[in-house]
Amino acid sequence: MSRLSRANFKARESIFTSGPAIHRTELVAPCPPDLEECVAAMEDCCEEAHEAQQLLRNGTKDLPRMVRILNNERVFLLVNEDTIKKYKTDLADEVEPTINELIERAELGLAAFEKKETLLKTKLETARARPNTNATATQKMEARRLQLLTRQRERLEDDVRALEEEVMLLEAKTARKRKL
Repeated sequence: MSRLSRANFKARESIFTSGPAIHRTELVAPCPPDLEECVAAMEDCCEEAHEAQQLLRNGTKDLPRMVRILNNERVFLLVNEDTIKKYKTDLADEVEPTINELIERAELGLAAFEKKETLLKTKLETARARPNTNATATQKMEARRLQLLTRQRERLEDDVRALEEEVMLLEAKTARKRKL
């Protein structure tokens, strides 16, 4: 239950912890110290409120002029269709050569990049085909032996093809002789 929702039928208790510092019969009475603190706090609040008000005034005093400046005004101008077509063609005639030049430049650049790409691909393939330069002596010997065996196999395959052709020719000759 909140403090404000219940009824308080007693008199309010004093917020000052000390009693009055002077007797009631004195004419010029000094303020109790607690009251002086309250007055000082109130003066600080008033000063801060005044400064905030000044800031607000300084920030908004130019508002009517800014509203007039930033206010948009819509203007509609009626133009016939022939004028629009004329300006469209003029604009197209003016811009088209530049666009064509840019397209040609882009195509040349693309061709150069494609050429560079093919060169890089061939470099990569040759680098893959070439044995590793940091390979050990045994790896180099194995690679050399593999190359020699590959060449020998290719030569033997060629010899086999040549012999097969010879055999076929001889068989064809013998078959012709038998027919005769």
